[in-house]
Amino acid sequence: MAKGKGGNTVAAVWEIAEPIAQELGLDIWDIRFVKEGADWFLRIFIDKDGGVGITDCENMSRAIDKPLDEADPIEQSYCLEVSSPGVERELTRDAHFEVCKGEKIMVKFIRAVDGVREFKGVLEDFDGKAVTMRLEDGSAMSFEKKETSYIKLDDFSF
Repeated sequence: MAKGKGGNTVAAVWEIAEPIAQELGLDIWDIRFVKEGADWFLRIFIDKDGGVGITDCENMSRAIDKPLDEADPIEQSYCLEVSSPGVERELTRDAHFEVCKGEKIMVKFIRAVDGVREFKGVLEDFDGKAVTMRLEDGSAMSFEKKETSYIKLDDFSF
C-alpha cells in the first residue's frame, strides 16, 4: 500500500488517527511514513493548545496501536513514533500556514536567491502555492512553496 513518498499510506493513517486524536483532545499536525536506512518509520506528530507532553504521546501511541493493526494500511514492518512537532515545527500543510500567520519563520531555498539560501521573517500570507513573508529589514518577499527545502517556525531569533 505504501507508494511514492508514503502519500497513500499517510492518507490511510490520517483517516485512522484523526478521530482518535480528537477523542484525546489532540490535533494531528503531520504524519510521515519514511524509510531511513533499512527501516521504515511511521511518525505521527500531535499538537494541542498549551503544548504536548510525554503522556499525550503515550496515550496516542497506545490508542492508535490496535486500530492500525486491524486496518493494516502498511504492508511492511515499521516503527511507530508519536511526538510533538517540536518548537521549530515545519510548515507543510495549508492549515499550518493559516494558523501560523504572523509568526516568525525561517525558510531555506533549494537554490540561492541573490546568493542567499536561508531567510528569516514573519509569515504574512499563503495562497496555497505562494508564500509572502516580511523580512527582518522590513521588506516583503514572495515565493513559491515548491522552491523551498523547508519552512519552519523560528522561535529562537529576533
